[in-house]
Amino acid sequence: MSDQDSPTTIELLTFQLAGQEYSLDIMSVREIRSWTRATPLPHAPACMRGVINLRGTVLPVMDLGERLGLPPRAQSDRAVIIVVTHGESMTGLLVDAVSDIIALTRDDLQPPPDMANGATTGMVSALTLIDERMVRVLDLAATVSLEEGLAA
Repeated sequence: MSDQDSPTTIELLTFQLAGQEYSLDIMSVREIRSWTRATPLPHAPACMRGVINLRGTVLPVMDLGERLGLPPRAQSDRAVIIVVTHGESMTGLLVDAVSDIIALTRDDLQPPPDMANGATTGMVSALTLIDERMVRVLDLAATVSLEEGLAA
């Protein structure tokens, strides 16, 4: 992630996944769009729903809940695709619902605790408390890294 030395505030887009609250740096979010059925690709990782046409661009769509190892859930009509940019490519992240945009300082972020397994914790770069709710901040690069080959 780029440290654009805004020492005062950073903005995060918060969203719901399996009843839990997650967030991403707003600077990586290109747009939010309603759920569109994806075209599956053969031999794609299980968390990849397939691809959609985004104004002439083939966009891979990842089921973020499955990628994070969360329990399966029924698709709701509030489900949305958060289109994010990472490096030179874009990925759609399927989430249950978008919540809010929050602004906080880097001092409000705490590193996640060291867990023995470390699999999902590597995707969480920080934690913060907002109105008594624990919000996980995702490391976008670690989260989308598995599908680099699909984005081309």
